Amino acid sequence: YNEFIEKESEIVTGEIARATSKTVYVNVGKIEASMPENEQIPGEVYKAGQKIKVYILEVKKTNKGPQIVVSRSHPGLVKRLFELEVPEIYEGVVEIKSISREAGSRSKIAVVSHDENVDPMGACVGPKGARVQNIVDELKGEKIDIIKWSKDPAEFLASALSPAKVLSVTVDEETKSAKVIVDDNQLSLAIGKEGQNVRLAAKLTNWKIDIKSKSQAEALEN
Repeated sequence: YNEFIEKESEIVTGEIARATSKTVYVNVGKIEASMPENEQIPGEVYKAGQKIKVYILEVKKTNKGPQIVVSRSHPGLVKRLFELEVPEIYEGVVEIKSISREAGSRSKIAVVSHDENVDPMGACVGPKGARVQNIVDELKGEKIDIIKWSKDPAEFLASALSPAKVLSVTVDEETKSAKVIVDDNQLSLAIGKEGQNVRLAAKLTNWKIDIKSKSQAEALEN
C-alpha cells in the first residue's frame, strides 16, 4: 500500500496476468492490480503475458489487503505518456493545460510554452512526428490532436476545433458559450463523426460550442 499510494496518478508498466469478460488483472511489481471494464480502452484486446502501460487510478486499503485500480481510458494516461516522451513537458518548459479524451478513438491535448523559443506543438510532435507516434502506438492507434492553448477564449476555441478551419468565434463570457461559424465545406469536419470533434473541443475548453456553417448563419440573419 505504501509503495503504491505514492504512485497514484502515475504510469507504470505491468504484465497482464489474466482477463475475464469484465476485468483485466495486471501484475504491477509484486501485486496484482485490476482494470475494470469502464477503465479499459473500447475494442482493445488484452492477452495474458502482454506488457502494458497503465495509469494508477486508485490505491485503497481493504480487509483483503491493498487494492489497486488501474486505467487505460483515463485522460491522465495520455498526459503521463506525453511527460515520458517529451522532455520539455517533464522539465516544465511546455505545460499541458487540458486534455479531453474518448479512449480508443481520439484525444485532444492543449499545450502552452513558457519559453518563447520553444514551439509547444512542435515539441509534442517531435522530430518527424516520432514523439506523438510513440504515444499513438502505445494507445493502439488512438488519434491525438495537439492544440495550442491561448488565454484568449476565441483563439483557443478556434484551435480546439482543429482540424477544421474556423471563420469566426463570438464568445459570451457570462454563459461560457460560443457561437462558431465555419465555411460550408468545413461544417462536417468541425462537428466530427457523430459529433466527436465538437464534443472533445467543448470538453477541452470547458465552453459550450454552437457551430453553424456560413450559409446557415446568413440564412438566420435574413
